[in-house]
Amino acid sequence: MSDDITVRDNPDLHRYEARVGGALAGFAVYELAAGSITFVHTEVDTKFEGKGVGSAIARFALDDVRDRGDLSVIPQCAFIAAWIERHPAYQSLVQQD
Repeated sequence: MSDDITVRDNPDLHRYEARVGGALAGFAVYELAAGSITFVHTEVDTKFEGKGVGSAIARFALDDVRDRGDLSVIPQCAFIAAWIERHPAYQSLVQQD
C-alpha cells in the first residue's frame, strides 16, 4: 500500500473515499441502519488499480467500524466480502445470520 493514499469517511455521500495526490482514486459506498453498515459497492479508478487503493479503503472502513464499536458489517459488495475473507481479523465484524 502506498503512503500517499489517504482515506476518509464522507458521510454526506455515504461512502469512504480514497485520494491519491488529492485526486479521487476510489470509494466504498455504504448504507447505515440501526446497528449495521452495509457495504454495497466499491470502485477504484482504472488509473489507480493495482496500487493498493481498494485495500486501503477496506482496511480504513473496517477499522473505523471496529472503532465505533456499535455496528456490524453486512458485506454485500463482492470486493469487501472477499477482502474480509482474506483478512480473518475482520471476520468478527460481519453480521451473523
